Amino acid sequence: MTRPAILVTGSAVRIGRGLLLAAAADGHDVAVHYNRSSGPAEETAAEARALGVRAHTYGHDLRDAAGLDGLVERVLGDLPHLGCVVNCASAYTEASIMESDVATYDEQAEVNLRAPFFLTQAFARRVGKGLVVNILDNKIGFHQYPYAAYLLPKTGLERFTKMAALELAPKIRVNAISPGIVMPGATRSSPYIDWRTEAIPVGHTGRVEDLYRGLRYLLDSPFVTGQVLTIDGGENTNIVGRNATDFDPEGV
Repeated sequence: MTRPAILVTGSAVRIGRGLLLAAAADGHDVAVHYNRSSGPAEETAAEARALGVRAHTYGHDLRDAAGLDGLVERVLGDLPHLGCVVNCASAYTEASIMESDVATYDEQAEVNLRAPFFLTQAFARRVGKGLVVNILDNKIGFHQYPYAAYLLPKTGLERFTKMAALELAPKIRVNAISPGIVMPGATRSSPYIDWRTEAIPVGHTGRVEDLYRGLRYLLDSPFVTGQVLTIDGGENTNIVGRNATDFDPEGV
């Protein structure tokens, strides 16, 4: 099987980098997108080339939605067999409704929803067939208002996944992956990670390899579209709520 080239946004660092290198190890040519991380992007591309595939880097600020068509055009100039876009880049700010200012809200919305919307549109227009995968967050299954500015666009991206799957079928499939704890930020302490792990039924956090298994499944499954793969060790199912067995009448 001839595998398509893959464009992964935000693939100079962290999860995007891990997904892109896993795809390269699997034999895919890769397009490394970055915004400010030009050095890490070149290092990622070099590591991908060492795996025997073609790799090119592309700088673009995803807040410039009007330029996303040009980004796809540039990628196609180097990798005309582009067949998959992974919308992985993310802006993340912990801000509740009352803590959010307009600048914070706009950045979260522009990067986490508007950019995937218009990059998918550009891919559909210029490539016309293939696969789009949107990277969500398992927090969309919870009403965590302390992350309101971040989670509202991510929730919208889930809905967009289903809408786009319908509109762009049958030539383009659109799916999503919703990760749990994978590569937590440097500000997260070990006690915090241990505390979060207690709520994960499988008893441990995830790895990028777990997410790539989901991506590979979507790449190899032409009968799957409009779906969200939640890869979080079952954390999203751990919503019991209040019930009679936990009620202590003595404590009322």
